[in-house]
This record gives sequence, structure tokens and C-alpha cells, in this order.
Amino acid sequence: MKDLATDAYEHMAAIGKALGNPTRLKIMNLLMQTERSVDELAEMIGHSAPNTSAHLKALQSAGLISRRRESRHVYYALANHAAMRMWLALRDLGLDESPALRESMATVPDHDRVIRTLDADALLTGVSDGSLTLLDLRPAEEYQAGHLPSSRSIPFDELESRLDELDPTTRIVAYCRGPFCYAAIESAKILRAHGYDTVRLYGGIGDWLAQGFSLEVDAPSSV
Repeated sequence: MKDLATDAYEHMAAIGKALGNPTRLKIMNLLMQTERSVDELAEMIGHSAPNTSAHLKALQSAGLISRRRESRHVYYALANHAAMRMWLALRDLGLDESPALRESMATVPDHDRVIRTLDADALLTGVSDGSLTLLDLRPAEEYQAGHLPSSRSIPFDELESRLDELDPTTRIVAYCRGPFCYAAIESAKILRAHGYDTVRLYGGIGDWLAQGFSLEVDAPSSV
């Protein structure tokens, strides 16, 4: 029993070591959206498959991600909600306490208009009464894997060609993979330039789940 604390700290340090790499943090955010294969992740992060596999092995050894085999394919996902909450806490700690990161975020054009507090009741009420359009900008496969209830899917790369599908009389609340997501930042700029009243959600599906809410899982709905 005298070694219990030492063993515990060693396991905790192993988790911290696995998290201490920006590529692995990016991988975890991608896996928060939906499960992915090595090849998919490698293409998304711009690394080779062997390099991506090494990062996945480190995360799996720390208990942060899981894997499943389907025929000859292997898919990875976040291990559990605890791993998700760990990632979110690390993200928020950086945003709250890192002067360099706060300075970088301040350069985002609409940083002072982002909805930081996720009020689920207000969002769902707004969608229900027609005053809000909750817009999911992630790729279609991520939307299908799970999305905020009553949200609509227009992937970022289709946005400009589908602007006429949006209702100009409602406020658009857009979300993507989180506060650093280029798609959400750029989409908000595009939408406002075309006259749409638009704000961004600070968080995404991870923040929604962390508050104990459920996601919808179905085929993408057109706006």
C-alpha cells in the first residue's frame, strides 16, 4: 500500500505525457466528432500513416482512446466521457490562463461576439419558435454521427453555394469543432458579409455532452 500513491502519480503522469503533444490533441478533437481510421486521420492532420499510428498508440496506452476492428479496418474513438472532459478542461485552461493564447484569440474578428456559455434551453427554444437557426458546419459524416438537437447541416465547403437556403429573418447560431475551428470563424464572416445576423458557439458537441445533454443521430437535414 505504501507504493499506491507512487503508482497513481506514475499513471497520471503517463496521461499527461500523452496529452503533451499538439498533434495528439488535434487527433482527440477529431475523434470527439466521430470515429476515424488511421488513414482518415493521417489525411486530416497531414501526417504519414505510420506517424499517425504512433500518436494513436500513445493515446491508447494512456487510456484516452479506444479502437475497434471491423473486417480488415480498425477505427479509433475517444475512450469515454472522462477523456472528453479532460480534453475540454485542458482547452479551457489554455484559453483562460495562457496570455499568448488569449492574445491569439483576440485577433479573431468576432472574438467578442462568441457565445461562451452554452444555454441549451435558450437555443432549443429559439429554434422551436423560429427565431434561431442552429447551423452545424462540420462535414456531413460528423453531423450524421451526432449533432446538437434541431441543428441543420451545411458543411463549410458548401456554405457559399447554399446561402439562399438560409432564412435571413432568423439569427444564425453556428458551431463547428470548437473555438479554434477555422470553418466556424470563416463561415461567420461570410454569413455576416451577406447580411445574416450570425454568432458562433464557443464550443461544440463535446461541450453539449459534458453538460449531460444528448445528441441527435440521423441523416443530414437540408436547411
